Parts: sequence; structure tokens; C-alpha cells
Amino acid sequence: MTRLTASGIRRRLALAAGVAVWAVAVLAGSRVLLNFEGTPGLPGAPPRHWPAAGLIARSNTAHTLVVLAHPDCPCTRATLVELASIMAQLRGKVISYVIFSKPDASGGDVKESELWHAAARIPGVTPIFDPQSIETERFGGHVSGQTILYDPKGNLVFSGGITSARGHEGDNDGADAILRGVTGQKGSLASTPVFGCSLHNPGASPRNEDPSWNGR
Repeated sequence: MTRLTASGIRRRLALAAGVAVWAVAVLAGSRVLLNFEGTPGLPGAPPRHWPAAGLIARSNTAHTLVVLAHPDCPCTRATLVELASIMAQLRGKVISYVIFSKPDASGGDVKESELWHAAARIPGVTPIFDPQSIETERFGGHVSGQTILYDPKGNLVFSGGITSARGHEGDNDGADAILRGVTGQKGSLASTPVFGCSLHNPGASPRNEDPSWNGR
């Protein structure tokens, strides 16, 4: 049996302490990440009836789905994946617009973004550049990923997010609510939390939203 020297014991104790510190740091970091992913942004406040005099036209024969998006928000990639799934399941029953806004950005900057191209590839979806965030304000949006559904008469059916957490794809209450609303299975007005980045400049107008896109 090998007898440990005093220096050997100290090394083992130091190693054990280092492993313990590392484990605590990993656990704390995981908890912070989970809290961030599961913390929704400020809820939107869309009008109960389709707003007049806007850039986009509501359909009188199908439901109209509006998504408000920041072109640099990484969380919104998952929103567009879910939007593609919704549009595929509701083909011919809904038209959709993704309204992109970014403070002080040019149209070229926004239209060259990955998210703009992703939205443009979805059948039935039209991306719109909102240079002064007028449409974003008209629909009462605060967070990228805010999704709003109106029926053919212009009545608000759904407002919220279509992901279960930041950047998470898969089954979620928002997508289910939209599918039920369009297919006539809705009850009262449905709403869900929105997980995404701020649509506003937090330096100019402080809000309780994640400003992770700022400075991109």
C-alpha cells in the first residue's frame, strides 16, 4: 500500500476542491440558462380588431396571421420553424406576414438577414420591412416572435408566442391555439407567453425585455 506524503494529500484535496467548484459553477450556469430560456418577454397588446390604415391588408376570406420579428434575434429562428409548420397544416386557410423592425436599420440590412430569407421561403408568408416600427407599434408588439391571429372579420383570435421557450422548436400551446382558432375549435381569446428579444432600443425606451440583439 502506497503511503501518501503531505504534499500528495494537499494535491488530492486541491483537486477535489477544484472539481467541487467546477460542479457548482456548472450547476449555477445551467440554472441561469434555464431561467433565461424559460423567462418570457413583455406581452404584446394588439388591438381587438384589425387596425386600419396599415402597410398590410387583412384577408376577408381567410385568417390573417402576423408575426413581429427582429432580424437579428436568434430566438426567432424557432418561431419561423413553427410558423412554417402552421402554414403547412393550414394551407389555404390563412395568410401570414412577418413584420421585421430594427432601430436605425436600412431596408438592405434587414432584407439581407437570415431570418428575412427564412420567412420568405415559407409558402403563404410575406416578409415586410417596418422601417420606423409603425406597424410594430400598431400591433402592440414588444418582443420578437409576437404572433397575432385575426379572423376573416378582423376580430382578434390569438396573441402570443409559438414556442415553448427561447429558441425551442416543437409542440407548444401557441401553435395549438392557432390551429384550433383557424379550424373553428376556439373558445375564448387565447394567449401565450412570448419568448424573444426586444423589438425596441432599450437605451431609448427601457423595457423588461431581453436586449441581446443590441449592438449587432
